[in-house]
Amino acid sequence: MRVARRLRLPEHDLALTNWPARLDGLRVAVLADLHAGGPTVRERRLSELVDATVGAAPDLVVLLGDYVDAGVLGGHRMNPRAVATRLARLRAPVGVVAVLGNHDWRHEGHAMGAALRHAGLRVLENEAVRLEARGGPLWIAGVADLRARDPRVGAALAAVPEDEPVLVLSHDPDVFPYVPARVALTLAGHLHGGQIDLPLIPRSMPSRHGTRYKAGHVVEQGRHLFVSRGVGETGIPLRLGAPPEVPILRLTGSR
Repeated sequence: MRVARRLRLPEHDLALTNWPARLDGLRVAVLADLHAGGPTVRERRLSELVDATVGAAPDLVVLLGDYVDAGVLGGHRMNPRAVATRLARLRAPVGVVAVLGNHDWRHEGHAMGAALRHAGLRVLENEAVRLEARGGPLWIAGVADLRARDPRVGAALAAVPEDEPVLVLSHDPDVFPYVPARVALTLAGHLHGGQIDLPLIPRSMPSRHGTRYKAGHVVEQGRHLFVSRGVGETGIPLRLGAPPEVPILRLTGSR
């Protein structure tokens, strides 16, 4: 259990194809898969997580879903409003933007999204928002969850001008093959880095691509994806070889 409590905030430098020079060095904090209600993520842990993220001073914070989970062994249901109230303390100069995950829909239906919005957080589902970053636009497009909803990448990007920078948020990385090349970076979670990721121990990944998108920076045909291992657990409240993390991404252009 102690292994699951050691939160890391690793910093990663990502050189992206479609990234303007004015945004070089932009730092993005990625919060995914809290699974609040499990034994390792209760109210105090959530508050510590928020404090650590704010303390890292990111320019932008993205929230990638699975905020709650009533099905973790030894856990209990956390009220969505209690979770949202704590997440609402997140602050970043460019903004804080969220999407929902499969466990949010499975355990709470519309309640988790409503709680986040009530707390003042922007939640996207097949839509985009234009933010101001260093004197110009930065678009964030959010895709609906692949397993519980109807993800439509085209609809999410419909309002985004072709020549302006955009990041795509998707709880599930299996959406990535459908993201067009004009997107600078897709951000996802869901897979927990395998959660128990040890040699010689077979692990069934909840992905149609096996371990292809397990964790970290993936580049395919010039398109970029980053998958966070996330914070909490589902099923068994244990992590081995896949420590909980809030990655801090420093984005630059590949010039």
